[in-house]
Amino acid sequence: MTAHQRYATALTAAAGYIAAIVAANWLTAHHGLVPVGFGLTATAGTFAAGAALLLRDLLQDTAGRAAVLTGILAGAVLTCATSPALAVASSTAFLLAEAADMAVYTPLRERGWARAVLASNTVGAGVDTVAFLWLAGFPLTASAIGGQLAGKLAWATALPVAVVLISRQVRRAVSRDTLGA
Repeated sequence: MTAHQRYATALTAAAGYIAAIVAANWLTAHHGLVPVGFGLTATAGTFAAGAALLLRDLLQDTAGRAAVLTGILAGAVLTCATSPALAVASSTAFLLAEAADMAVYTPLRERGWARAVLASNTVGAGVDTVAFLWLAGFPLTASAIGGQLAGKLAWATALPVAVVLISRQVRRAVSRDTLGA
């Protein structure tokens, strides 16, 4: 990746990360807990929060940890403007989840992107879920925690990781076929 591509990727990841934080809080402030199937509930912003976990890892890879912390701060400031009641709960939960994520993602990153993302997002989603629900005054029930984790891990982490891994395999296969032809 060239320096220009890295910079463009970092800017895109930062914008997406901040937007996901704000969207998660806005959706939650306006819609609260929503049913997600199988008897589970989640905050309306769960899927956006899950996307934030994935974007956070991309931002760390392209711009470093300081950029992630800056993104959390920017998300907190914008959340104050759109959903002030959730700003403290959200910021605290994201900071705690970020600390947990860094403890897992950073050492695992050298062993492979997918492994690092899946492990760190599992830990980060757990920390973020419990901290946010508790600080924002939502119930800490099996239904709410299960719904949050299902949204963050299945739909916002595992699915995008699978798409990336499959696209990498297809790209490699096409490249081999092109080079071999």
